[in-house]
Amino acid sequence: MAILKTREQIELMRESALVVSRALGEVAKLIKVGVTPLELDKVAEAYIRSQGAIPGFLGYGGFPNTLCISVNEQVVHGIPTDKPLKEGDIISVDCGAILNGYYGDHAFTFAIGKVSDEVRQLLKVTEESLYLGIEQIRAGNRIGDVGYAVQQHAEKYGYGVVRELVGHGLGKELHEDPELPNYGRRGQGKKMQDGLVLAIEPMINLGTEKVAQLDDGWTIVTQDDLPSAHFEHDVAIIGGKPEILSTFKYVYEALGIEDPFAERQSFYSIINS
Repeated sequence: MAILKTREQIELMRESALVVSRALGEVAKLIKVGVTPLELDKVAEAYIRSQGAIPGFLGYGGFPNTLCISVNEQVVHGIPTDKPLKEGDIISVDCGAILNGYYGDHAFTFAIGKVSDEVRQLLKVTEESLYLGIEQIRAGNRIGDVGYAVQQHAEKYGYGVVRELVGHGLGKELHEDPELPNYGRRGQGKKMQDGLVLAIEPMINLGTEKVAQLDDGWTIVTQDDLPSAHFEHDVAIIGGKPEILSTFKYVYEALGIEDPFAERQSFYSIINS
């Protein structure tokens, strides 16, 4: 059963989400050729702790780090390594934090230096699909409406939509009901209502939707070794409509570029700096 949140609880969750948003911004300041995922991991952990929060992933189910950093064909749950990033890589940085007893959890996929036009489009379409999914997170709509919006947009470009991994409810636990697939049929699934908080996270592959798990027990990769992109926001239903609790504004500010989705994001969020 989904655990609905009060307005007061949602405000506490917004604070948790924004700790993660700012941590991703700190990571974005350091993203460049030659930096290692482990270096980024240490920066994120230090920042989260400086905010009076606890890294949400460190030790979760035995995960060894603060960040999940997934490079190129790695979809999600990548373990940070000391292998330097190189020109043309893309990396999904997924971050979680616990503040006031509630989780924040969201992710951004970064391009390292100059990437191919093909990969650049994958990033753009995946982020677009995130906001198209968010538009469907409304009281009275069903879970399938969200997945349908994501799936239709991604598959229009011939991309693979990962089936085995899904978004989820969020609260005092990192993974709460309901599950939120990135595929689905309109009008199917559980009905959404006020107070529901979801982590929506499209995971879209350049090629096949099929994935595999590495021997480390964590890292998920595409079966055809083609790149994968991953973007995630925390979203609450308030007054029947979606409100984004997290933000990518700190990431785009750190990268020194304009957020191409700023208008969509601001329409569905009230950002507290």
